[in-house]
Amino acid sequence: MRVVSRLSLVLAVALSVGGCDLLGVDIGEAIPAEEQRHPDVLAVELRPTGERTYDVVVTVSSPYDTPERYADGWRVLDPDGAVLGTHTLMHDHASEQPFTRTQRGLTIPAGVTSVTVEGRDRLHGFGGATITADVPG
Repeated sequence: MRVVSRLSLVLAVALSVGGCDLLGVDIGEAIPAEEQRHPDVLAVELRPTGERTYDVVVTVSSPYDTPERYADGWRVLDPDGAVLGTHTLMHDHASEQPFTRTQRGLTIPAGVTSVTVEGRDRLHGFGGATITADVPG
């Protein structure tokens, strides 16, 4: 699994200054927080809770978190892009960045071996860095 988030890019920039190329990606210019349109998903863990049922633990970063605009949730997608579930956050997390929350009881159909989690911004909708995670056997 190869995931490139803004956090990964920051690490890559820091290492490239020292002569290392950790990710092998073109880093480009950083996006200022006031211009960032979507939250970034930084980590995903699937915890089995029953037959094809999982708790989805998601870490999100949204540097623009205010009561007017914040990361207000995420969705879980199968490899074909079908939505398996959504999670809604009811308030900003300005004093807790990045933050981790859990979506409980997500059913993942048989045959789906990985899922992608995509964040949602209250103003701009879905987008930003995603994470694809393998579904535990």
